[in-house]
This record gives sequence, structure tokens and C-alpha cells, in this order.
Amino acid sequence: MNITTRIDGTCARITPHGDIDRDTFPPLQAAVEALPARITDLVWDLHQTPFMDVAGLHLLFAPAATGISDRTTTVTGLRSQPLRLLLLATDVNPAVFDLSRLLPDTPSTLAR
Repeated sequence: MNITTRIDGTCARITPHGDIDRDTFPPLQAAVEALPARITDLVWDLHQTPFMDVAGLHLLFAPAATGISDRTTTVTGLRSQPLRLLLLATDVNPAVFDLSRLLPDTPSTLAR
């Protein structure tokens, strides 16, 4: 798994290059944990992620690290399989898997 992290002021963009699963979760989590405390906006760019399992849900919906509770997490570049997983998780438990938080510009028909 190659991971690109770009920081611009208080915004960080993490781009995984490959699948997100239990084997790739540790380095992705380490990338998040390595972000400076000043980061208030985290963007997951998933345009190079063709597959994501439940490990991706843990990454995207994990509680913020201590002292960084105001960090906003969004997702861009969703491919079809990761999007289907997010929609399924939202259908099963919309209170926990709130797509409007990750995809703020999503039409209401998608973020059910």
C-alpha cells in the first residue's frame, strides 16, 4: 500500500493507492495519527481505491483523536464498490454511518 499525504495549512488529503482492508488498515491509521494537531479538515481521496471492506468504515467513521474532536472528515473520488459499501452501512445503521458527514455535497437521494 502506497499512501500519499498532502498538507495545505489546516487541511490534509490522504490518498491510498490500492485496496483498503485489514492488512492495509495499520499504515492508513498511522497516516492519520501522524497528522499535526493543527489539521481541522481531513479529505480521504479514494480515486485509486477500487475495493474497501469494513476496515475502510473504521477509518472513515472513527472517532477523532483526543483533542482533535473538531476535525472534519470528507471523502472524494469514491469508486463503485466503496460507495456501495458506504450505502449499505448507511442503510443498516444511519445514525452511526452518516453519509452527509462524509459527503456533504451529496444529493439527498444518494445519502439516504
